[in-house]
Amino acid sequence: MGTDSFWMFDFIGTVMPIFIIVIIGILLLSAGKGILRWSSNNKQPQLTVGSSIVSKRNEVKQHQNYQNDQISSYTRTCYYITFEVDSGDRIEFVVNGEEYGLCAEGDTGQLTFQGTRYMGFQRNPRFTRQENAHSQRRGYD
Repeated sequence: MGTDSFWMFDFIGTVMPIFIIVIIGILLLSAGKGILRWSSNNKQPQLTVGSSIVSKRNEVKQHQNYQNDQISSYTRTCYYITFEVDSGDRIEFVVNGEEYGLCAEGDTGQLTFQGTRYMGFQRNPRFTRQENAHSQRRGYD
């Protein structure tokens, strides 16, 4: 019975500190990557280029927590828009839900971004056939 308790103390004294160091290392690495991305984006010029929206997608992630025999769950939705710029390159950005809802595939306009940071999209006005026909008639009135 005495050796079993020594094993337990050995586990807590040796394995637990290693486990804690690994967890702290993962957290520091994750924070470091975020800081590096933020710093890299800040060093990039802010660009505004002509572009069109070629696709939209969303990703729904569901999380469940089990605590005291109760289940709680929540979902998180990430929204993505892919733009094709005038040079032919395609760039995908994470956008908020409101921006996602206002954009449609085929919209054209001016995309503003800095590195991987989405800054905004100013749509070109669209004219429907009816509006276009009305404006052409106006010239003859």
